Amino acid sequence: MSGPLLDVRNLCVRYGGICALEGVDLTVEAGEVVALLGANGAGKTTLLRAISRIVETDDGSIHFDGTDLGRVGAPKAVALGIAHSPEGRRVLARQSVRDNLLLGAWTRRDNDVAADVDVAFTRFPRLKERADQPAGSLSGGEQQMLAIARALMSRPRLLLLDEPSLGLAPKLVREIFAIIAELHESGVTILLVEQNASLALQHADRGYVLDAGRMTLTGPAAELIADERVRQAYLG
Repeated sequence: MSGPLLDVRNLCVRYGGICALEGVDLTVEAGEVVALLGANGAGKTTLLRAISRIVETDDGSIHFDGTDLGRVGAPKAVALGIAHSPEGRRVLARQSVRDNLLLGAWTRRDNDVAADVDVAFTRFPRLKERADQPAGSLSGGEQQMLAIARALMSRPRLLLLDEPSLGLAPKLVREIFAIIAELHESGVTILLVEQNASLALQHADRGYVLDAGRMTLTGPAAELIADERVRQAYLG
């Protein structure tokens, strides 16, 4: 592979007459954690949904490991190596924890899926304890763990995390970010949308700031933490 793992250029997404993203550029190198910051309504979730091919784009390009995703649907994006853990978790409430995990591997055709379920249970012991319970019976933190574990079941090369700490108690937030740090250390590439900008930048290599559908700042995470504009707007 030459160039970044993910390369987004001049991306535009419109909902009817409303412009959600305009001229967005973003890159993610293999092995990086990249944080995407912005206020509510800035377009962060739309950008992740465009990358995972859940929403159509109106202009620009998205390349993943050199492959143009312009004509690729969501199932093909997963097969190529992009997994999306969405805002709000979106677990299948009536299905068991185990079945939710198996759903995450539905594009795979290898014989290692059962072994990866065991890996998920090792990484998330609470899920193992609740393997046969309906996912809807889990706590919010447990459902977030399940959403991340389900995404990892596709063996992604790029993991999109949308607000993994949303609505969680501080102790569970620390647990979720410990998992993100572990994934980073193991070489998983992550594009992270997170309301807690300080925590996101502490765990990221680089960051971007999205404002009203346009990228306004980018740079190494340490520089963004020190940037007065970022501090005033997002770090308090």
